[in-house]
Amino acid sequence: MTNRILEGGYCLNRNCERVKGDEILVSVITVVYNGEKYLEHTIQSVLDQTYKNVEYIIVDGGSSDGTLDIIRKYDSQIAYWKSEPDRGISDAFNKGIALATGEVIGILNADDWYEQDAVALIVAKYEPDSIVHGNIQYWNENGSKGAQTRPNLKMLPLEMSLNHPTTFVSKSLYSKYGVFSLDYKLTMDYHLLLKLYKAGAKFIFVDHVLTNMRYGGASANIVACYQEVLKAKNEILGNENSNRLYYYWTIIRHTTSKLLSGTPLSFINKAYRTYISPIKKQY
Repeated sequence: MTNRILEGGYCLNRNCERVKGDEILVSVITVVYNGEKYLEHTIQSVLDQTYKNVEYIIVDGGSSDGTLDIIRKYDSQIAYWKSEPDRGISDAFNKGIALATGEVIGILNADDWYEQDAVALIVAKYEPDSIVHGNIQYWNENGSKGAQTRPNLKMLPLEMSLNHPTTFVSKSLYSKYGVFSLDYKLTMDYHLLLKLYKAGAKFIFVDHVLTNMRYGGASANIVACYQEVLKAKNEILGNENSNRLYYYWTIIRHTTSKLLSGTPLSFINKAYRTYISPIKKQY
């Protein structure tokens, strides 16, 4: 990892005319580290939005592959980018939020991509001091479609039931309630959304696929994610005994799903996720 601090973008010298206007300014943040494989697709999905008053910020953790070459290729279309070492995903998210000047902020992972009208759909529903979110389409490693997931806000006190890559948060809420905790390495998004939920923030659902997400990434470590979800619930909600019981249930559920996967009984997993699970998945 390099220790150099590199930066660029058309706002570097306060040349930000592109993001001026009467429409709501939307900031989109992508954090990346050695993400050359998919980053260009991610960038293009932001630049191709039908809604044009978008401020795009990229925070790189000091990549050593071709990531910076891809970022520089789009320098004139990115509002601001910075490359320097960080203290993990939460730290990188927070750097992006500090740089953002938009009224509402979305965070797009470096291997995900937006539907072309995602930001337009968000802005159409957006209200001040709110969180707007929608459906997500998952993709398999071979390029085929996976499940499409519809969120369930009522389940948020139990588990991560929203699709964070589809979520846009008013910057005012970050100012009021804080940003991502560095104490969480995998489920910092759940911790923050649960904190906003407990505080009574308004969540607005858009019933459209907004974001596409490839299976894998840091959150693929499911058991470690469940452990951090338990930690967040204990911190924010209390009720440690009931939280631990639900944690055991999620472990049993996950283990059973893995055992059935790839067997003649795998249809049980699909039926559960489609018809029984409170977090519905369509295939």
